[in-house]
Amino acid sequence: MYGDLEVVMARHTVRRAVVVGPVLVAIFWAFRGPEGALASLIGVVIVAGYFMFNGFMMAVAARISLAAYHAAALLGFFLRLGLIAVTMISVAAVVDIDRPALGITVVVAFLALLAWEAVAVATGKEREIEWVS
Repeated sequence: MYGDLEVVMARHTVRRAVVVGPVLVAIFWAFRGPEGALASLIGVVIVAGYFMFNGFMMAVAARISLAAYHAAALLGFFLRLGLIAVTMISVAAVVDIDRPALGITVVVAFLALLAWEAVAVATGKEREIEWVS
């Protein structure tokens, strides 16, 4: 299970969150103070969790069938976005948090990590992925 292509890609993306996360936290610390930095940190953790959940879900679906894989890719995308929204709303309801910092961090971290992984795969920098030539 841990050698599945989807899980490997998710781990690469989460590893990159260690670089993207501190940058976002520092930016929000500078502009929004400690509350913004905390919200940004929580946002990066939410996005990293999203990518790991996505990797495991796609790996399991791939073992079931190609149709399940396609369904997980299409329908699962909307499910996972809904889970991100519910997680953000739940955190904001429980903790007094800087909501703009949380929301902006989630969007920026998601797009930055997704783009970084896409470029790395497209340029062949991910040697663990066997189908990359």
